[in-house]
Amino acid sequence: MSSSEQRCSQQRINDLQQPIGPALDNWGPRPRPPRTTMHGRYCRVEPLQPRHAAALFEAFGADSDGRNWTYMPYGPFEDVGRFEQWLQQQCQGDDPLFYSIIDNSSDQPVGMASYLRIEPAVGVIEVGHIHFSPRLQRTALATETMFLMMQRVFDELGYRRYEWKCDSLNGPSRQAAERLGFQFEGVFRQATIYKDRNRDTAWFSMLDSEWPQLKSAFEQWLAPQNFDTNGRQRQRLQAFRD
Repeated sequence: MSSSEQRCSQQRINDLQQPIGPALDNWGPRPRPPRTTMHGRYCRVEPLQPRHAAALFEAFGADSDGRNWTYMPYGPFEDVGRFEQWLQQQCQGDDPLFYSIIDNSSDQPVGMASYLRIEPAVGVIEVGHIHFSPRLQRTALATETMFLMMQRVFDELGYRRYEWKCDSLNGPSRQAAERLGFQFEGVFRQATIYKDRNRDTAWFSMLDSEWPQLKSAFEQWLAPQNFDTNGRQRQRLQAFRD
């Protein structure tokens, strides 16, 4: 064998020894998220409908300075008519797939969220367009909303990866992602432009292998015995993951 043939043979051996990811047994494309309601103890998450417009606009109006719209690619809206027009357009799409968050105690919409960048073939899906009104922020309803959406992704649909992305300057969103159990993966610099501003995007993810432990923590945190008579938590969510 010539020296060139030996080099080619060694190169083929080296190529075969390159590391590759583990094979997936019995993997197949996953279903797309359905337009059905997710039911919880404190709230329900149901497909966004035009009839939710007035109540959502009123709930979002409690944010008097419009600060909650800062990192959204749209809004704030000048009046309920313009918000309803926008909402009607969003209700018709499948990606993003919008849901309205309904407070079970008042039966009124208090926020919205969506699934987006849905990739059934590889089992990856993102949560986004999260807009919690002041009535929803820092409540058990807010945490339960995220839990219900995770539960659908992993338990019902069998996805492998759940993503959370936000403007890297959005401190509250980054803190929320980490509190909920998402793992920080890095920042994509100059990822996009919105509202005539640059956005560096912070990426977070949650995997199906991590879900059982996270699910147990959510169930313990959301249990009635974890709240006192005034609705204050007795233990933090993180305490059930330690």
